[in-house]
Amino acid sequence: MPRYKILVEEDELPRYWYNILPDLPEPLPPPLKPTGEPVSPSDLEAIFPGELIRQEMSQERFIPIPDEVLEVYRLWRPTPLFRAYRLERALGTPAEIYYKYEGMSPPGSHKPNTAVAQAYYNMREGVERLTTETGAGQWGSALAFATNLFGLKCTIYMVRVSYEQKPYRRVLMQLWGAEVVPSPSTRTNAGRSVLEREPDHPGSLGVAISEAVEDAATHDDAKYSLGSVLNHVLLHQTIVGFEAMKQLEGVDRFPDYVVGCVGGGSNFAGISYPFYYMKVSGKAPTDTQFVAVEPTACPSMTKGVYTYDHGDTARLTPLLKMHTLGHDFIPPPIHAGGLRYHGAAPTLCLLVKHNKFKSVAYNQVEVFNTAQLFARTEGFVPAPETAHAIKAVVDLALEAKRRGERRVILFNFSGHGLLDLKAYDEFLSGKLQPYEYPSEAVAKSLERLHSLYPWLKL
Repeated sequence: MPRYKILVEEDELPRYWYNILPDLPEPLPPPLKPTGEPVSPSDLEAIFPGELIRQEMSQERFIPIPDEVLEVYRLWRPTPLFRAYRLERALGTPAEIYYKYEGMSPPGSHKPNTAVAQAYYNMREGVERLTTETGAGQWGSALAFATNLFGLKCTIYMVRVSYEQKPYRRVLMQLWGAEVVPSPSTRTNAGRSVLEREPDHPGSLGVAISEAVEDAATHDDAKYSLGSVLNHVLLHQTIVGFEAMKQLEGVDRFPDYVVGCVGGGSNFAGISYPFYYMKVSGKAPTDTQFVAVEPTACPSMTKGVYTYDHGDTARLTPLLKMHTLGHDFIPPPIHAGGLRYHGAAPTLCLLVKHNKFKSVAYNQVEVFNTAQLFARTEGFVPAPETAHAIKAVVDLALEAKRRGERRVILFNFSGHGLLDLKAYDEFLSGKLQPYEYPSEAVAKSLERLHSLYPWLKL
């Protein structure tokens, strides 16, 4: 059975990141203070370096990648693009399925694409330590890897349930020199406040973000680093989409569908935004569709409300316009820890609002069933997060089979699952539950949000 890997040469690495802000269907609503006033660049200086603040708000469409960042990227980039011949044959579909394999990076996911850039810019501005949060550990391990390369210290607040479920992610972070703290912790006011109310709190990304932001804001030597959601993070990931576009050109293909899983939105934006640019600029040869996939246990875009909300539980971050389940959302303990976030990237949410991108949700049992099919056909074991994208790809491929359509489907294989085998063990043992977050809980959370900010329109 033929199978090929499409690989661009080293000197063909993209030299620019793509900033989607100039090409959105309407201007992105600005971050707001609790008073309703827009946040200014100077308001962000306590937690971010100047260059990242500039990129966050820039209207420059293409931002040059520094040579020092490209030098690190070359440790694993360009990453291969595979065609999933064996999966296609197992499904009996006329669709062509391609996947960009981001598990090639040292931490095993797409996350270093922005971690390296953020560590570089912080180092250049004299920052000594970065703080961050992590869910499943992909982002934490990526930042530990990057800060180690650029001589920075790193403090990582890891969601407690993941800290306990995924000990080898913690070990990986510590190998690269990071300090890993289970969240909620007694290290911060935000963490202590949560533990006073609920001593056995399982943690959430919202709580971990609060702790990391507080740590950075209260120490002069530190800045905060975010692995998803904000614009500067997403644009660093677009090197994935540019590489995939070049690789598909080599076989005269352009995707009819671009698919990715979404927690905060970085890996999906990374592969989809360059193709969106081709579509809105009139350069795309097909009417490409974009499919964002999330868990039913944390259905931010499929059940959440598009409104302003905080990105963290303690309300230390600005209010962002996004689809949200409420900043006090406590997710069920699903194994796709990187998808357990109450909101999503404001740029992505705006595109969903305008029906430019579609969102779908699956429960973890059907997702793991699809992951097993992928592992048995293509060989690679996907991370639980990545498996959500694969489930949507399989559904699209089977739909193509029913309709007799020869679709080209591209998805981001955002990370391998070799450090997630405990989750697969529970799946094989029949212990996984098909969690679904109730709409009633979303409504109650948003009622509490509105009581805090009566000026909000929900």
